[in-house]
Amino acid sequence: MKLRNLFSLETAFAHCDVPCGVYDPTSAKIAARGAVAMIDKILNPPKIDEKDANSIREFHNSMTRYVIVKEQQADICKKEILILWTDYFKPEHLEMFPDLHDTFWKAAKLCSDVKRTVSKEKGEELLKTVENISEMFERAEKASHK
Repeated sequence: MKLRNLFSLETAFAHCDVPCGVYDPTSAKIAARGAVAMIDKILNPPKIDEKDANSIREFHNSMTRYVIVKEQQADICKKEILILWTDYFKPEHLEMFPDLHDTFWKAAKLCSDVKRTVSKEKGEELLKTVENISEMFERAEKASHK
């Protein structure tokens, strides 16, 4: 209470979690690309010498790291697209993009699929969907600056 009496407090109002203009789908695209790169590494594993214990250890270490990074990148991608969906896009954007909700829902599900599987097809589909989201974002940004 003493601190409150020393300083005058004003209530701040905001319509989003971050200041306007900070939203950007680039981090989601980078994360999707990272997940796809890890899928490629898992599907094309390093050579292993079955007679060399160090080679076996290195193989298992590499594969474990690829899976962990794939999981992390899919999580980052999901977090970033959900922020765009829930914080950036507004009801008025539905007029511009009638499939907005379906596109984001599909992208979030694809992030889960990429985590759950080692599917090049799912990874590529996620990347394509995130690129579509990026295009929607760019169009919405241009429309808001007219």
